[in-house]
Amino acid sequence: MRIVDLTFPIKPHFRWKVATELKAAHARGDLFNATVLTIPCHAFTHVDAPLHFLPGTTHIAEMPVEQWVGEAAVVDVTHVPENGEVTAADLERQGQHVRAGDIVLLRTDWPKRVSVETEKFWRDAPYTAQSACEWLIRRKVKTVGYDYPPDYCVRTMTFEPQKKLTRADNTTHAAFFPVGITVVEYLTNLDQIGAPRCRFVALPLPVEGADGSPVRAVAMVD
Repeated sequence: MRIVDLTFPIKPHFRWKVATELKAAHARGDLFNATVLTIPCHAFTHVDAPLHFLPGTTHIAEMPVEQWVGEAAVVDVTHVPENGEVTAADLERQGQHVRAGDIVLLRTDWPKRVSVETEKFWRDAPYTAQSACEWLIRRKVKTVGYDYPPDYCVRTMTFEPQKKLTRADNTTHAAFFPVGITVVEYLTNLDQIGAPRCRFVALPLPVEGADGSPVRAVAMVD
């Protein structure tokens, strides 16, 4: 079995505050190195709990681990250009191997084309059309993962935070969470899977009351 790491390294980034503090250090004569990490729950490769979008619903520690583990279909939509939509027509053409209950990994290779550390990654990425969400719902998938910012409004939130967005602007969240589909955001290295299907794991930390969690996402390929 071959294991492919699909996770972005966690380090300082213009979008997210990441801080480490060395509370104990060998260099200071301490017995252990001990680091305190401060990071948002929705930074880098992460998963969302329903509570992130639906008030009064399930937090991350209440989610069954099965939601983030299972058979996965990799859907190649690398033809989608920058600022282009991933549509139902794309998925119909490229995703006939998707089965009910799958975790679907939408592969645009955007992280190979543009560094996640640059503003361009967030300004000019592909995004998910409403029709693609509806296609995935009809296929009865359980989780959807992306290697690109999933909603067009991510660029608005990032660069025009003063603009007020509606719930409907958050296309994937508004479509998926009410029907029980969860999401894995900001995957990378999907091109390295090299197969249309694999097994997938992206386990969150069971933080009581949290609306999301960073994960270590991997694909296992026979």
